[in-house]
Amino acid sequence: MLKTNELISLLTEDAPVRMRLGRALKTALVSGVVVSALILVFAIGIRHDIASMMGTTRVLFKVSLMLVLAILASTIVFRIGRPDVPVSAASWALLAPTGVLAAAVLIELQVLPRELWEPQMMGHNAAYCLALIPLLSIAPLLGFILALRAGAPRRPALAGAAAGLAASAIASALYAWHCVDDSPLFVATWYTIAIALVTAIGAALGRRYLRW
Repeated sequence: MLKTNELISLLTEDAPVRMRLGRALKTALVSGVVVSALILVFAIGIRHDIASMMGTTRVLFKVSLMLVLAILASTIVFRIGRPDVPVSAASWALLAPTGVLAAAVLIELQVLPRELWEPQMMGHNAAYCLALIPLLSIAPLLGFILALRAGAPRRPALAGAAAGLAASAIASALYAWHCVDDSPLFVATWYTIAIALVTAIGAALGRRYLRW
């Protein structure tokens, strides 16, 4: 059994690690968002009709959904680097945006004629979506991976996957300001594929660089 002095010593040694990890993750989050936002604004561009379209249900839904996903996934990243902090509740919370998107798709299928399902799903810029979301994910993903190296994730691949999910959700929330395809069918198909790709890349990076 640990003596009181030994326990205090262990807690004292662990405190700087916690402080370093928290500070590193905050820096990674802020810098990743800033870098990706600058790329969006100056290299990719905001959709020309954003001022008028932000009042529409579809655009508000798309942007809000990706923002909520980014917040929930980032919360997991901030917890998963500490082996003594549970992440199950935060992980289960991801079901909320997933369920909302599934419901939106079902509503879309109900209100649209069948012949419009495929055109709405394919949209106009599926290839751009698959390219630009991973591009905008690079800065936050690398930042999260570097920051998590200051922590001690129990499952490196899972920690990397969480970093990839958070980074791609951030990228999707930003890309939504450029994307002119607003149908939930498009979002559920192409955003999901892009997010899954970056999440898989994050898992591979975590498996390689987050071992301890």
